[in-house]
Amino acid sequence: MDNSQFTIDNSPAALVVRKLTVRYGPCEVLRDVSFELVEGEIVALLGPNGAGKTTLIKALNGSVPRSSGEILLDDRPIAAYSRRDIARRVAVVAQENETKFPVTVRDFVLAGRFANGSSFGWGSQDDIAAANEALDECELVGFENRLMNELSGGERQRVVLARAIATNAKILLLDEPTANLDLAHQASMFRLVREKCRAENYSAVIITHDINLASEFADRLILLHQGRIFAMGEPQEVLREANLNEVFNVNVLLDQNPASGNVRVTTIY
Repeated sequence: MDNSQFTIDNSPAALVVRKLTVRYGPCEVLRDVSFELVEGEIVALLGPNGAGKTTLIKALNGSVPRSSGEILLDDRPIAAYSRRDIARRVAVVAQENETKFPVTVRDFVLAGRFANGSSFGWGSQDDIAAANEALDECELVGFENRLMNELSGGERQRVVLARAIATNAKILLLDEPTANLDLAHQASMFRLVREKCRAENYSAVIITHDINLASEFADRLILLHQGRIFAMGEPQEVLREANLNEVFNVNVLLDQNPASGNVRVTTIY
């Protein structure tokens, strides 16, 4: 879908973060982070290792406690929701996805439906249909009976995304979802997330170290540095030489991708 035909103006906020601070003991990992995630929007989190990106993702689904500040999910404090209620609304693709025990791909994806099931578990026709659709979307047809601990890192990553999509949660939090993927599947994964956001009003926050992928697929970028938001806005506003030099301590060359016209970043060695 052409990005120029899509607008998030006047769309309601799916998540609101106000002056979020997170501390681990005496260490302040995030400080005064504020932003809104709008329905249909993709926000990419950029920044060096240790900038607080993964901690922010974990705070957004309530798995890391806030030291101060506020997170609103559908206009209610996230603390007001049970873990099951959060799981119905927010799906997470974590950076670490290695499975230590033998479970089939189908069962792993179906397990993501636990928040939608009854106390007797999952496995209804709706659950199976959602799992099959997610496997198809993530190009995993034929993998259903493979064991998770026998897959490559890239294959596992696609299965983890399929599990997140199968939940039907409208907010996706993705921590380096393209890790271990080849170029074709990197682009395919970002296109899939973008299509979910455009066509079905999903929203996504994506951590990535690939600045050029973020420039191509994200509506907004948040550049984190030492636990604070250093810059936030559309890719052309954030991806500036001074910003990248300050945050990553590298010299870069900026030009336009000849195919899309979006900002392209090349590191100067």
